[in-house]
This record gives sequence, C-alpha cells and structure tokens, in this order.
Amino acid sequence: MPDGTPNPNSKHSKYSIEGDKLVRKAPFCPKCGDGIFLAQHSDRLSCGKCGYTASDSEE
Repeated sequence: MPDGTPNPNSKHSKYSIEGDKLVRKAPFCPKCGDGIFLAQHSDRLSCGKCGYTASDSEE
C-alpha cells in the first residue's frame, strides 16, 4: 500500500503470536485443508480456491 500501512488481507495478518505459539486468526477451508483461509465477508465466509461458501451463523 502506498502509505506504508500493512495490507489487512495479507497472510501475515491472519496469524498472531501468543507466548511461544503461533495462533490462526481466520478459519481454514474445510474442503481445501490447512493453509487456505476463508475470506471473511459481511454475511458469509468463502474460499477463493474451491468456491466453498458458509454463512456466518454456521460456525
């Protein structure tokens, strides 16, 4: 981004460090498996790789 702020959708923003552990912030796609995050929209979660979609109330 031109103003020097990190992109909130980049992969490093999907993890946090708590103590000595790396913690996932976003859910993974149940079809694709670990490493493929679901995009968080206002009304649903979706996978850009396989097209899986779930409403937020299904979690």
